Amino acid sequence: MTRVDMNTFPDHTPSEPQMTWANDWWDSQGSYATLHEINPVRLAFIQKRVSLSGCQALDIGCGGGILTESLARAGAQAMGIDTSTEAIRSAKNHARENGLAISYQVGDASTLIPGLRQGFDCVTCLELLEHVCDPQSIIQNAAELAKPGGSVFFSTINRTFRAWLLAIIAAEHVLKLTPRGLHRFDCFRTPEEIQAWAQPVGLERKDGRGLLYLPGLGTAFLTGDLSVNYILHFEKR
Repeated sequence: MTRVDMNTFPDHTPSEPQMTWANDWWDSQGSYATLHEINPVRLAFIQKRVSLSGCQALDIGCGGGILTESLARAGAQAMGIDTSTEAIRSAKNHARENGLAISYQVGDASTLIPGLRQGFDCVTCLELLEHVCDPQSIIQNAAELAKPGGSVFFSTINRTFRAWLLAIIAAEHVLKLTPRGLHRFDCFRTPEEIQAWAQPVGLERKDGRGLLYLPGLGTAFLTGDLSVNYILHFEKR
């Protein structure tokens, strides 16, 4: 559950100004508190499958850099890319304040392909695919940017009744963890769809786990249930 281009869906009317959210990335108690709380679990999933020390890592749809900074702190040579100028500005400022040498760029992943094709040991794309109109192209870009034998990670929301109930009704309308209208059920992606798009571009699925978030406790767990939030690990053939 992360940022979304408000122009993606013409009928989207957020309950809070977009600029407020764009400037709020590093307030762990603010708009992105959920991302801060699930980030350690996402990072642990990645670290069990990739050695990040000295790893060339790319974070697609990095937002304000919450995961990107974690990759860098774990020893990776990290790069983050996002289409939001405000998010990248926040990411750059926070990295500079914390003495982290992270390369950030405004744009989409396709802009990196001419110079960095097969340039990364690890590519992450977390909480993005449910917010875009063409997830298949992002998966293809991620595959092209990964080295042969490299790892690619996707996390998103499944298209199930339970996901609709928890990610939209509960999170947006009841608990107000995310702005109303942030998610659209028809844009949720099943693990089978992700795998079907990934296989033709040379990505082989290695693992997958569900991510259970408990807002009352401010914590998250990996589970075997992929019916709501989930994260998948692929390897580039």
